[in-house]
Amino acid sequence: MSIQYLDPENRWSEATIFNNTLYYTSVPENLEGDIHQQTTSALHAIDNILARVGSNKSRILDATIFLADKADLAGMNQVWDSWVVAGKAPVRCTVQAILMNPKYKIEIKIFAALAN
Repeated sequence: MSIQYLDPENRWSEATIFNNTLYYTSVPENLEGDIHQQTTSALHAIDNILARVGSNKSRILDATIFLADKADLAGMNQVWDSWVVAGKAPVRCTVQAILMNPKYKIEIKIFAALAN
């Protein structure tokens, strides 16, 4: 079974697909925004990559959310809760981490099943 690399570069690929599963890490585009704006931006990028491969957020299997500041948890959850599909929320882990870009407030890593 082959691995598909989406937009591969020397250091990383935009996403990978293996065994009918998408692997993707989302970062916000608006680095000046607050946690609500950065979370919305990161989730929008997830929606876009899922649409690109013919899937959607109801097929996300696993999400790991990295927050630079644990004080942003409530704000992130507000945006997440309004975005996630009720009854189809993925397993989720949220951790506080030092993110490599000091302007990032959030990064989100997902695994998602492709549509059949």
